[in-house]
Amino acid sequence: MRAMWSGSLVFGLVNIPVKLYSATEEHTPQFDFLHKKDLSPIRYAKVCKSEGEEVPSDEIVKGFEYRKGEYVVMTDEDFERASPRRSRAVEVVEFVQVDEIDSVYFEKPYYLEPDRGADKAYALLREALRKSGKVGIAKYMIRNRERIGAVKPDGDVLVLNQLRYKDEVRQAEGLKLPASEQADGKEMDLALTLIDHLTESFDPAAFKDTYSDELRTMIEQKAEGREIAPVGEAPEPTKVVDLMETLKASLEKAKKAA
Repeated sequence: MRAMWSGSLVFGLVNIPVKLYSATEEHTPQFDFLHKKDLSPIRYAKVCKSEGEEVPSDEIVKGFEYRKGEYVVMTDEDFERASPRRSRAVEVVEFVQVDEIDSVYFEKPYYLEPDRGADKAYALLREALRKSGKVGIAKYMIRNRERIGAVKPDGDVLVLNQLRYKDEVRQAEGLKLPASEQADGKEMDLALTLIDHLTESFDPAAFKDTYSDELRTMIEQKAEGREIAPVGEAPEPTKVVDLMETLKASLEKAKKAA
């Protein structure tokens, strides 16, 4: 893996030099945009509005419009000078219980690797978090934006889970949702029994993006000029009058699978 950032993991007065790595990667087939008439690839050009000509990347700068038509140009150095400490540190500001963080706030995980000479301090924080059962809530800068994240041990590595800010999470207000009284009676008993029969220990390796595999198969079939056969059918909504029978059938299927 290639480090995307290096700096310090800070808690209290302890500075731990670390490198940051993305903990995820995409495997979905990548598609190009093509011109329909001749299948020529489409490219996106950055064009100067006043000149009407394409501008090379090395001539493009970032600017903030502080007054209509007037800009302040900002360089990468300016962003770092705005707050040198934040741009070079993942600073743990408090510790919380992990179950206090609603799953809707988790956004993206990163791995933290100790840099040269930081093994002892890194191991100390990792084991202290493990024994306390808590996670560190940290502030840091990435791509010129301040972020918050949760630092927690996962095996031998410290993971920085990027969190969303509260104002980035939409509230469920305004949605038309059923009352809890509608889920009661014999259907509830069957639903709980079905849940028990389908309960397993979570194993992420047991799940795979089968849709991407099906897409690749379809691409191969089209490339060979073969007819494409749909995989399965779209699910139909279960009617209220059939709910009990559908739950019973689901339970029987689960029992057979077990």
